[in-house]
Amino acid sequence: MSVFFRFAYRFGFKPWDSGVSPPELVSFVQANPPGKALDLGCGTGTNCIYLAQHGWEATGVDFTPRAIAMAKQKTKNAGVSPRLIVGDVTRLTELGIGDGYRLLLDLGCFHSIPDSSRDAYVRGATQVAGPGATMLLFCFIRRNGRPRIGPPAIARNEVRERFSTSWDVLREQSGLPLAGLDSAWYTLRKR
Repeated sequence: MSVFFRFAYRFGFKPWDSGVSPPELVSFVQANPPGKALDLGCGTGTNCIYLAQHGWEATGVDFTPRAIAMAKQKTKNAGVSPRLIVGDVTRLTELGIGDGYRLLLDLGCFHSIPDSSRDAYVRGATQVAGPGATMLLFCFIRRNGRPRIGPPAIARNEVRERFSTSWDVLREQSGLPLAGLDSAWYTLRKR
């Protein structure tokens, strides 16, 4: 996947980058006072900018240097300065990002991580999240659990199973299907 994303950013193919923050994030920000927020797989920084503009201390992490370079230019143009880091979201504690995050946002990163690294992602997210933190997580879901060719996806119950030791799933909202995949927004709360 890393080769795909590096290629995609190099040639401007990034259909996941709408440039608009999702309504799930907007609703959360409108209903909660600012705090520390972590955008996992932040891409070109759209959501870090939105968070910073609304008083949040935002940090974005993405493993694609070109995406972070684009994010830095966008944040400069927007007049905000979230922290943007090139790094592996499965190694969060090694990146020096700190802890105590009240909000973690993942708009399609988790489902792009290889199955064998997803537990490391969950461990790291759990370690950097403060008590009672909220995670907003968007994923594509494989139908019938079958592997397939196309966009990456997770198994139907994977979020509940992988996050079960430290997080409660407060809400699972089905989204629109795309390319033979289902999608869902999850709202999780750290215990």
